[in-house]
Amino acid sequence: MLQYYTAGESHGPALVALIDGFPAGVEIRQSVIDAELRRRQGGYGRGGRQQIEADRAEILSGRWRGRTIGSPIALLIGNHDHVIERLDEPASPRPGHADLAGAIKHLGTIRGVLERASARETAARVAVGAVARQLLRHFGIDVLGYVLQIGPIAIPASAGTLVEHRVLRDRSELYTLDPNRDAELKTLIDETRERGDTLGGIVEVRVEGAPFGLGSHTQWDRKLDGRLAQAVMSIQAMKGVEIGLGFESARRPGSEVHDPIHFDHAAASTPSLGFVRPSNHAGGLEGGMTNAQPIVLRAAMKPISTLEQPLPSVNFETLQAEKASYQRSDVCAVPAASCVVENVVAFEIARALVDKFGGDSLEEMLERWKLFHQLAGKNIKR
Repeated sequence: MLQYYTAGESHGPALVALIDGFPAGVEIRQSVIDAELRRRQGGYGRGGRQQIEADRAEILSGRWRGRTIGSPIALLIGNHDHVIERLDEPASPRPGHADLAGAIKHLGTIRGVLERASARETAARVAVGAVARQLLRHFGIDVLGYVLQIGPIAIPASAGTLVEHRVLRDRSELYTLDPNRDAELKTLIDETRERGDTLGGIVEVRVEGAPFGLGSHTQWDRKLDGRLAQAVMSIQAMKGVEIGLGFESARRPGSEVHDPIHFDHAAASTPSLGFVRPSNHAGGLEGGMTNAQPIVLRAAMKPISTLEQPLPSVNFETLQAEKASYQRSDVCAVPAASCVVENVVAFEIARALVDKFGGDSLEEMLERWKLFHQLAGKNIKR
């Protein structure tokens, strides 16, 4: 099974990621990983930490002559802002953060919790996703994340291909699909900063090229929609996930929710095997499995819990009322979150791909991919 773990604190020496079960024979390019890490650090509204760090993942194991060898892949991302031993213990927990629950859970300190609970940890997850997407490209699977909303301002996704959307996304400082709205969003972020407040938003990820049958209907923990939701909800500050129509499907009758099925002989050689839909309300997943349509997932990020004008809290030692502690923070990290969600989703798709087609080597997986589509085509014609 393809899986990963991360370790490290926000201001510790480094973040570490360990990927196990990755197939052999996949070329891993350092430039792909570093590009995703740079994108995670970008986006208007970030704080001073991003001026200090210059994230780069060092590949410590699992690769020989540029290709994976089937053994665990270890990644190291150094922290330039390595000052953990000199940092003070915050006096009062921040509402919305892990400070209070974690300190009580571990019978420890706020500092001991916030260092690991910090979204700095997502740099390791982005690096892991950047490795996973280099496996996906061999199967024609592409993943793209972008921002749909910041605070009250929505920026709906436009029609177009993933290639066209990537060009638009990369032109936008807010990682939306409408760079012309950047000035409006930047004004909102600036006004929020002046009030000492923070902003959340909504991001969307689209996956194209996934075949039929990733995931499973047979057990609850193998359903891909459930695995995607769990993975995305585990990202710091995420408070909601929906796939396809999501909550809107509860407000419509079934005739306006489910996607009709047609057959197009001209599309028989595509991942759809000829089964086409006039809509994609299911978001590419039915019964816990991919249905060869694009996977569409959205995630809601709450405003960052560290406010320059802090909310009321309680001193952890005296139990007297006081303002929550303030740590250097972002005003808006929604663009960065779109990068994190994109790469977390990429890993889950890669994990499901390995489950379906075997994971010892890329060559074996490609052969099984071809065989599956041959057998599926024959099964349809019976």
